[in-house]
Amino acid sequence: MLNRTVFRDGKPRAPDRPEEFEFFPDVEGAIADLRTAGFAIVVVTNQPDVARGWQTRANVEAMNAIVREKLAVDALKVCFHDSEANCACRKPLPGMLVEAARELEIDLVRSIMIGDRESDLRAGVAAGCGVNLFVNARASENGPSDGRFSSLGEAVSWILSQAKSEL
Repeated sequence: MLNRTVFRDGKPRAPDRPEEFEFFPDVEGAIADLRTAGFAIVVVTNQPDVARGWQTRANVEAMNAIVREKLAVDALKVCFHDSEANCACRKPLPGMLVEAARELEIDLVRSIMIGDRESDLRAGVAAGCGVNLFVNARASENGPSDGRFSSLGEAVSWILSQAKSEL
């Protein structure tokens, strides 16, 4: 949802190296708009390719440094485990969200989880996030969504319109 997918052998994959990492066109502006409106920005990401030996932790950390620098996020939490690890941090479990909320004193009930996979939204629901939004959701994915949007910018516009109506 933040960055473009890379295709290898016709299959969608996460970028392998910082040189391949590219934000979707509206991401930086959308995050800046949320920050201006007073929202805390937390990124939570599963990175199982490290455990699978398909990716290095150093490359993931280098790409995360780009996210931290360009988006000025308040927190970036990463789960490096594969699904067989049964850890509490891997989405759809809420561990990373709960940890960030505790560290930043965020009220999860007043929070919005935006994701592009069912596991993202299930993590948001499990953490108690009040709103859960799909962005670029694949048609085959279902989940507990309060709205579906074609881009992060579109979702942020909706969020900001809702925030204005509550003032």
